[in-house]
Amino acid sequence: MKKLILAVIVCLAVFAACKPADKPVAATGPAFHIGILTETVSQAEDDLRGAEELIRRYGQVNEGGMIQHVTYPDNFMDQQEVFISQVTAMADDPLMKAIIINNAIPGTAEAFKRVKEKRPDIICIAAEAHEDPLVIQQSADLATNADFISRGYLIPWAAKQLGAQTFVHISFPRHMSYESLGLRRQIMEEACKDLGIRFVFVTAPDPTSDVGVAGAQQYILEQTPQWIQQYGEDTAFFCTNDAHTEPLLRQLLVYGGLFVEADLPSPLMGYPGALGLDLSAETGNFPAILQKVEEAVNAKGGAGKFGTWAFSYGFAQSAGWGEYAKRVIEGTAELGNMDDMWEALGEFTSGAQWNGAYYTDANTGVRARNHLLIYMDTYIMGSPGKYLPTTQQEIPEKYYAIKFQGN
Repeated sequence: MKKLILAVIVCLAVFAACKPADKPVAATGPAFHIGILTETVSQAEDDLRGAEELIRRYGQVNEGGMIQHVTYPDNFMDQQEVFISQVTAMADDPLMKAIIINNAIPGTAEAFKRVKEKRPDIICIAAEAHEDPLVIQQSADLATNADFISRGYLIPWAAKQLGAQTFVHISFPRHMSYESLGLRRQIMEEACKDLGIRFVFVTAPDPTSDVGVAGAQQYILEQTPQWIQQYGEDTAFFCTNDAHTEPLLRQLLVYGGLFVEADLPSPLMGYPGALGLDLSAETGNFPAILQKVEEAVNAKGGAGKFGTWAFSYGFAQSAGWGEYAKRVIEGTAELGNMDDMWEALGEFTSGAQWNGAYYTDANTGVRARNHLLIYMDTYIMGSPGKYLPTTQQEIPEKYYAIKFQGN
């Protein structure tokens, strides 16, 4: 009996050795991973939704997909080491080939420096960089910003087209210490002077301070009616912080005033909360989102007074740079090629007009090849012409020569 069993085993072994080899089993997971860090919904919803769009398209890593998404703390100024650790931990994944941060808050340059020390092959993209240009350019393969120089002129220009006599700029010391935001404020003030508009700077609480997001928003709710009373309804308002946008819009829709566009423009930036809209059915469909927002603004008497970009800047930055990184890794796009960048952004902003240029340092005249400044035409809700042709405006050279003075 034992001999019979042994004979069967030997026969089976011979049969297995002689049968044709099985075809290679295809890999079930992606060949590489892309990491993206964004703020939370309370600080920058659009940025997060853009990351979710990447997950929708390419799946998330813990489910066998390509995208690893992490949100960093709301009080990131007090938890920079936590944030830096979140970034560098992504480099421990051997399949990680690109890391995108949107917004690229303070600490990004150091985080990317540490990533490059561990994994120089990882593409590092700092979307809407908060750190000084010469700092972030040292460690990012690509840094981007909404064009703070061009928009420093174009937002007051657009405000004048809406009939503004006064332009109120709302911010706080931390933001004014950033070259991108502080220099834009200086350009806005100079542009207002040239355009015949009164410029007013007001300070509001920093949402990352002890008062938190709720306290900062409450301040805006309480102060906006007083600002309208003081400066008049022909006043255009602009704030540098996303958390300030919703309460500002809510009060302007009640008490009057003008709003050209948000710091990081989008139909989702502040408008849904200010108008009490449920846009869950329109998620990711920006033409439908814009239509619903516009109808609600018009119903509140805001036609011709409120603007935005037709597509979300924050959403496009998260999703667009993720798509761009994927194409670069796959070899279908080239790192630093502007046409490839516009094409990747265009995946999520069909029909929109973009413009921009590489950043040029006003002190040295040196143009960076890894720092892109971009902007889109301004859409005015309820206006017959809809779009203001901001991307077609010629910006006087004098504004490019203005140097950052600090806060």
